[in-house]
Amino acid sequence: MNKPQRQYAIKELVLSREVGSQEELAALLKKRGFDVTQATLSRDLAELGVSRHHTDAGLRYALGAPENELKHTPLVTQEVTAVEQNEVMIVIRTLPGRAPGVASYLDSLRHPSILGTVAGDDTVFVSPASVKRISATMKLIKELLFS
Repeated sequence: MNKPQRQYAIKELVLSREVGSQEELAALLKKRGFDVTQATLSRDLAELGVSRHHTDAGLRYALGAPENELKHTPLVTQEVTAVEQNEVMIVIRTLPGRAPGVASYLDSLRHPSILGTVAGDDTVFVSPASVKRISATMKLIKELLFS
């Protein structure tokens, strides 16, 4: 079975039941015919934007950002003053001292289009996962920070 089928199964499992660990998720995938390594499962979870969230039942996997991260979005949008790009990188300008918070917010989303960020005092460098899709990543960042 191929990667898209495996990732679809991961999404389906995370959405349909409470999964608390990679070992548990790997066992559920194995029952469906997917024998995955921990490294492959970690990459799939990151690409899908699946992360562990605190619930009343303990840590559980879920799609998307936890509620407390979503609550910080309006603050982050007020700290950004400009977003620019060249052929290989996106640069976000912030109020003085605010770049680390903006970078942390973007990193916490674990969006597959964003490879990573580096923050200074008032500037964030965003490395897109693919320079071929930098325009789409720029559009995503503007939507995240300005909507």
